Amino acid sequence: MQLVEPRPSRPTPIRITPLIDVVFILLVFFMLTSRLLPTGYLELDNDSGKGQAMADQPRPELVLDDSGTVQWQQRPWVLSALVAELKRLGHTDVNLASDGQTRLTSFTETFTTLQSAGINTHWQRETGAAASD
Repeated sequence: MQLVEPRPSRPTPIRITPLIDVVFILLVFFMLTSRLLPTGYLELDNDSGKGQAMADQPRPELVLDDSGTVQWQQRPWVLSALVAELKRLGHTDVNLASDGQTRLTSFTETFTTLQSAGINTHWQRETGAAASD
């Protein structure tokens, strides 16, 4: 004869607190060990050497200043007119220089427009004047 009634079997509850602790430890670990790139970083082909675009002509040197104006041959150009002139002269490669104050939107617009027109653009971060300051 049994004096005590047996308890019904219940499933053991899963404790969630240790799992949350492990997740937070992993989160902190990955936050500390990961390397974040700066916001202004943009990976580009940075071949800005003075290579030859055509047989006897060096690459045109375009300078993008902090106001978003493109300079070529000591004169400012409207981007569409510059692309038309470069294509008319048969230039397929250009060097595009920009200083540290150039806005990313101006740079991206200029770079994309030149690339879309079939002009291979080589980027240089600092101009000669900005590098010497």
